[in-house]
Amino acid sequence: MSKEKQFVTEITPQGEDFSRWYIDVIKKAELMDYSPVRGCIVFRPEGFEIWEHMRDELDRRFKETGHRNAYFPMFIPESFFQKEKEHVEGFNPELPWVTEAGGEKLEERLAIRPTSETIIGHMYSKWIQSYRDLPVLINQWANVVRWEKRTLPFLRTTEFLWQEGHTAHELESEAREETNQMLEIYRDFCENFLAIPVIMGQKTPSERFAGAVDTYSIEAMMKDGRAVQAGTSHYLGTKFAVAFDIKYLDRENTQQFVHTTSWGVSTRLLGAMIMVHGDDRGLVLPPKVAPTQVVMIPIGPPKTREQVVGRVDELYVELKKAGIRVKVDDRTDMSPGWKFNEYEMRGVPIRLELGPRDMENGQVVLVSRISGEKRIVLQASLKEEINRMLTEIHNDMLERAKQFRSEHSYSVETLDEMKALFEEQRGFALAGWCGSEACERQVKEETGATSRNIPFEPAEHKTTCLVCGEKSAHSVVFARAY
Repeated sequence: MSKEKQFVTEITPQGEDFSRWYIDVIKKAELMDYSPVRGCIVFRPEGFEIWEHMRDELDRRFKETGHRNAYFPMFIPESFFQKEKEHVEGFNPELPWVTEAGGEKLEERLAIRPTSETIIGHMYSKWIQSYRDLPVLINQWANVVRWEKRTLPFLRTTEFLWQEGHTAHELESEAREETNQMLEIYRDFCENFLAIPVIMGQKTPSERFAGAVDTYSIEAMMKDGRAVQAGTSHYLGTKFAVAFDIKYLDRENTQQFVHTTSWGVSTRLLGAMIMVHGDDRGLVLPPKVAPTQVVMIPIGPPKTREQVVGRVDELYVELKKAGIRVKVDDRTDMSPGWKFNEYEMRGVPIRLELGPRDMENGQVVLVSRISGEKRIVLQASLKEEINRMLTEIHNDMLERAKQFRSEHSYSVETLDEMKALFEEQRGFALAGWCGSEACERQVKEETGATSRNIPFEPAEHKTTCLVCGEKSAHSVVFARAY
């Protein structure tokens, strides 16, 4: 069996076993490895660099809207969780506790951070005294721990990386405006940076964040038709302010409770990106997050090798100066065909080939990872052509993902119809819902699908509840989810 043939067959086809395909790809592309601690993974440099590009872009957007970064301890006293009853009930099953340190039993158990509303609320109560101290706009980049029973690398792990924004405001209207603004930042980031189309909407009460007044989410469809909650933004009202006594002296010299928000995205976005765009050859990386945007491969016989490699190195310097993330693979112990397969599997957006004939003609060959299109371009205009092609690849990826979602989105009227749908198809189902938790629970029990959100802009407005047949209060997207 040739190296090229063997290389491709090491990845399980998506249609055969999507979960196996996913594990094959992330391990073979060296994005992660399993750690000796159950449910935890090691981010290898290739995977961590993707996260770094995500992190840096989001950080830039947060700072543009006035937010600043801080850092809070990962250990949270148990008493803090008792102050907001709904919050502790929501997180208690996932909490790991530190009970002993330095050989001595602790006077009070410490939770390892599952989220930071409580400890940040405690600090805000010390920092906020007057309306002049508001708003407080803080973000934290951190790791969190939630003791998961079933894990899947990137998408659901015991420890994961994320950002969590926590803001405090004078007025409810300002806090709600913040909640909506951050959700829109997430939507724009997913679509214009990761090429992932998302559905914006409000979570149903049973699905909202523990302790929130309202939770909003962006939902993405994977290539197996399942949903991933790609980001959330929460209006917390005055619940945490009351629990942690976060008060300010208003303009009439009266004590008032602040209105707070929290919002976050995590490394599950990395897993979602892989599942949205990948194919049977491996990763397909959006150009804006790809660790390598262009891989340069010199080709041709040994007698011309030195000259070809020399020109490749010159072009490499030019592209690097232009801010393009570029890599040269001039190894002689691997054939060009093997290299083509490897970098396709790794999802590199553009492959650049240069041989002796290209040298003579002052040109190179560019190959798109997503379409396979080969484009002969002049070396003199290489930077412009590559940037144009990277933009085209991003747009093509976004449109393909939108098309896939459109082809796997359905409208249903009854629970029986939804059951039949999910037995035969994969994807999202839009249905009417009366607002009863009992009806929502019945959908989950009988179909395995959960309410993803109540979309701001549903494809249609449903008039009757799919379970009880009563008047619909909302049009809801249901799906099986990760």
